[in-house]
This record gives sequence, C-alpha cells and structure tokens, in this order.
Amino acid sequence: MTFNDKLHAYLQLTRFDKPVGIELLLWPTLWGIMLAAMGQAQQQGATAGLPSFKVFIIFALGAIFMRAAGCAINDFADRKVDGHVSRTKGRPLADGRLSAKEAVAAFLVLVLLSASLLFFLPIAVFYWSLGAVILAFIYPFMKRFTHLPQVFLAAAFGWAIPMAYVAIQGAPDIWCWLLFIAYMCWTVAYDTQYAMADREDDLKIGVKSTAILFGRYDVIIISLLQMLFLLVMGAVMWHYFAPTSLGIIPVFGLALVAMMFAKQNSACASRQALACFQAFLANIWVGRYIFALVATACLWTTFNG
Repeated sequence: MTFNDKLHAYLQLTRFDKPVGIELLLWPTLWGIMLAAMGQAQQQGATAGLPSFKVFIIFALGAIFMRAAGCAINDFADRKVDGHVSRTKGRPLADGRLSAKEAVAAFLVLVLLSASLLFFLPIAVFYWSLGAVILAFIYPFMKRFTHLPQVFLAAAFGWAIPMAYVAIQGAPDIWCWLLFIAYMCWTVAYDTQYAMADREDDLKIGVKSTAILFGRYDVIIISLLQMLFLLVMGAVMWHYFAPTSLGIIPVFGLALVAMMFAKQNSACASRQALACFQAFLANIWVGRYIFALVATACLWTTFNG
C-alpha cells in the first residue's frame, strides 16, 4: 500500500473525508460557548458578552479532534460487523486496509491532541474532560448491550457543553444542563434517523438501536424528541435574550427549525433507507442555522444593548 493509500485510509477512519459528524458536534459546542459567555456577562451585570477568541478556537479544535477519535474507536468496535453492512463494508478496518492496532493508535493520538488543548484552559476543565473521553470510548460498544446506543452517543457529543460552561463560568448551571438536555433530544432524534437507514442490516447481524426499539413508532418518537428539543431550546433562548433589546425574537427564530423537522419526518415516513439517511444529513443545516441564530443574537445584544 502506498503512502497516499494509507493516508486516504486514515482519512476514512477518522471521517475527515466526510465532515458531517464533525459539524454535528462542532455547532452545538459553539452554541454552548456563546451562551456560556452570555451567562457570564449577565452574572457580572452586563447585558451580553462574547467568548474570547482563544476559548472559541480551543473548543472548535477539541470538537474536531474528539469527533475523529470517536470515529476511530467506533470502527475498531465494529470491525467484525462493518463488512456485513452494505453502507460500511468499504471502511478501512472492514476491508483490511488498516489494522485494529492502527485504529486504536489513531484514537489515542487524537485524544492526546485534544488533551493538549486543555493546557490553555482552567484545570477544572481537565477533570470534566475525563467524562468526554470515557463516553467517547464506550459508546461504540453500547449497541451490543442496549437498544439505546444513541443516548450514549448524544452524551458523548454533548459533553462539550458543560465543559464550555466550566471553562467560561467556572461551573455548569441549570441553563447549561437544559441546553445539554435539548442537545441530547436532538441527537437521539437524528441518530435514530441514521439507524433507520441501517435497520435491516442491524437486525440481520444482531446490533441494537433506537430505530429497532421504537419500531413502527419511530417517526412519532423522533417527532416528540424534536418537539422537546424546540421547547427546551426555546426556554434557553428566552432566558438569555428576553432581558435584552432583542426580546423573544430569537425564540421565534426556532420556527424555521420546526419546519426543517417537519420536512425530515415527512421523508422518514416512507422508511426507505436513502430517505432516512437524507433526513439525517439535513440536520447539518439545523446545527448551522441555530449557531447563526445564537451568534447573531449574541453579537447584536453585545453591540446594541
């Protein structure tokens, strides 16, 4: 195997060639950074505030590295089953281009890269980061033991939110945990859409998922999770922006997300694998839009009172 082939295999292992998952982790991490800075400013008597550029970049890089690390350990965990699933049989461990040891080594290198960023943050963030590492390591194995691996994935992805609050405010508060719960609901919903695309293969090989657990109620439960996400996210937005000149305008901004969700669920109602996978991919725009909404609101209130 040439150097370029090996490099391409590592890019596939860490999904740097398909940055969908990176965005799904990155944008909510940045929601947390922006809202934690708002909360800190309000605690100090200011109307609004923005995070430091240093913290913003550190958490963005950490999200990218940890997502890649999660993909590497996921492929290690699934190395014996990916070859039996049509969508994953071309992954580098499934087709033999990389070994299990190489996947674990990639995981460790990426975790160490993420850990190196912690030197630039308060020591308390380091202690909270241990939870992120544990969750990132165990969630790929959960599909063998429980029908709720999507919940573990959501916790692993969302752990950056309390870490952001610790970095900026010193400790998570109730609004941090509400944002975390909202993110968990959204993530379980979109990862169930992803699992619906693989449901037939997962049933054959004995892998568990929320798509299998929910059965014919899958779209209904996804809709309920999305509704809960909108309600809790609306409460969070109200808390941070209602006291400012924007009032509840950012809350009404979530109406577009509701329309996005309706379109996704209409597609998933067919239960066709491609339609469910496309609905999953559409969540990138949910993440991007909410970040744009939060960032715009934070900038407006910071510079306009």
